[in-house]
Amino acid sequence: MSKKFIDDYLPELKKIEYLIDTYSEQLSAEEIASISHKSTTLPIYALKLGNPDPNLPALCFVGGVHGLERIGSQVVIAFLESLLGRLAWDISLKYLLDHISVYFIPLLNPVGVALHKRSNGNGVDLMRNAKIESHEKTAFLVGGHRLSPKMPWFMGKQNTDMEIETKALINFIQQQCFSRKFSLVLDCHSGFGLHDRIWFPYAKSKLQPIHHIGEIYHIRDLLFQAYPYQNYIFEPQSLHYLCHGDIWDYLYDESLKHSTTFLPLTLEMGSWRWVRKNPTQLIKSLGLFHPIKPHRVKRVLRAHLVLMEFLMRVSASSDLWLEDGKSLNMAHKATELWYHN
Repeated sequence: MSKKFIDDYLPELKKIEYLIDTYSEQLSAEEIASISHKSTTLPIYALKLGNPDPNLPALCFVGGVHGLERIGSQVVIAFLESLLGRLAWDISLKYLLDHISVYFIPLLNPVGVALHKRSNGNGVDLMRNAKIESHEKTAFLVGGHRLSPKMPWFMGKQNTDMEIETKALINFIQQQCFSRKFSLVLDCHSGFGLHDRIWFPYAKSKLQPIHHIGEIYHIRDLLFQAYPYQNYIFEPQSLHYLCHGDIWDYLYDESLKHSTTFLPLTLEMGSWRWVRKNPTQLIKSLGLFHPIKPHRVKRVLRAHLVLMEFLMRVSASSDLWLEDGKSLNMAHKATELWYHN
């Protein structure tokens, strides 16, 4: 691996490897795949905190799926740094980590991040690459296509295997989450709208709610109870557009073959307001997807710490609330809120 390439183009990977070396006693690391780019081989790491007992709930934070949206990687790394910095003195955090397995895949698409490309090095959009297709009308191009890898949202060629990065993420989630009673994922992205949104599957259908729609609504309800002044919009992705090949649609459907509650969420950070405050950043390759000014980067990195810690606590406490949603008729409330049309 070229140290100069990482120093010049992948500060996120440099920070990940620094954390692995510095906190080797608290943080375990697994290289779940490696990606060749020119003369360089780049690792994809899965980092592990907490109790590895497979009977406990699990939570996984994912970033860097789209290379242009590197703020997603940075948000995941910032939260991991926060946890590691508190481990020496925060007894409540130690107690929490005794009751949950926490995983981090901060940089799924290192070549895309290094090259400032939405796709991976093969021109494939990893979030259009899973083996699942919508049976409803999808958004033109944005919903995924097989026309050319030179165009964004390319799904990959017909009848070819999934990309290395896609398979690595899918395999890791299946191994670590599907054997548990409860698991949750937060995948961090940017680039849509003026507001921060929390999306959940399906991306493939406006008509079909997921089987665990009541549990999703219950998490939303708990978030709004715990933090009544937060500003997240919590909704199905399908309210905005449909697409083929969504990894979380694929994994969610696969989870239904197991005796598990697996709930994938996507944090879609509203980058348009960064552009509105600083229109000149559009001349930069990352300008539509990343806050450019340092003070805005810091603001975004701290903005989601509360959400991420909430998800740790709601996962660890899943035995206390998971079944309550049925008696509270959460599935009916969810249907009324999101699918009444």
